[in-house]
Amino acid sequence: MAQVVVARLDVDSRPLLALLSAAEKKRAGRFRFERDRRRFTVARGRLREELGTRLGVRPERVALEYGENGKPRLAGRELHFSVSHCDDVALLAFSKDAEIGVDLEAIRPVREADAIATQFFTPAERAAYLALAPRRRLLGFLRLWTRKEAFVKALGSGFSLPLERLDLSRAPRGWRLHSFFPLRGFIGALACPHG
Repeated sequence: MAQVVVARLDVDSRPLLALLSAAEKKRAGRFRFERDRRRFTVARGRLREELGTRLGVRPERVALEYGENGKPRLAGRELHFSVSHCDDVALLAFSKDAEIGVDLEAIRPVREADAIATQFFTPAERAAYLALAPRRRLLGFLRLWTRKEAFVKALGSGFSLPLERLDLSRAPRGWRLHSFFPLRGFIGALACPHG
């Protein structure tokens, strides 16, 4: 079973900074703009709070490590999680059962949507996207794009997997893909195995 938490990132980051590891604080310090530093700090602090609650440990004691493609995970792997953020909103997804992926995008015009679809959608996905009425095309694009990102995050492969060969017009066998609207103006997708 998966759980998804919506976190606002437009809050004071100072109380959460103490929860971050030395490496995370260093990473936060490398952001050029205060807004980006705050967003990273709040997202990582909230992730540590949620993981700490689920594991019964203090947030600053949560031990994270990184996979081959940079995906963070718990050192003990007793809980799987995924994080996505867009603007001042983050989605945090958790599962005790299996790897999980989540993605979030703001619902706003994407000028290069057709070009992205040409490059990264399968022929069947492109045909379905182009068949949509113009007023429905933006949501159709964002729905499929967030599903692709959530799925590759669940696999832990990042964008090393060729998206143009990954047809997600339907969920792959053994997987669930769920699109949802976590807040007004945002669309999210969750990918998790079922069995």
